[in-house]
Amino acid sequence: MTQGNQDNKQTKKSIKVKKYLDYNVIVKNIPFILFLCLLAIAYIYNGHHYDKLVRKIAETETKLREQEYEYKNLKSKVIFRSKSSELIKAVVNMGLNEQSEPPLFISNKTNPSAK
Repeated sequence: MTQGNQDNKQTKKSIKVKKYLDYNVIVKNIPFILFLCLLAIAYIYNGHHYDKLVRKIAETETKLREQEYEYKNLKSKVIFRSKSSELIKAVVNMGLNEQSEPPLFISNKTNPSAK
């Protein structure tokens, strides 16, 4: 009897499986199958898009760090070269020298309204 019950259960299972794999059932569910395929494609596209975006962000961060380094480097060079001692060294080659006496104040004493 137990063998008969097992065979009966297997035949019921195979009938249920055949019922779901029937041509009419498949044709009836084509819109749903296409919808699932569309969702799968959208999911895959989203994953690729996310990976590309992460790579682009990492590349941008690297470029930003390089630009920050270059900015800080140039800023320190400008600050160093703008010191008076460095300016004096730079203009000596042009024939300019540091003025050792204070500048003269020129006034016009003939015209009292002019200051």
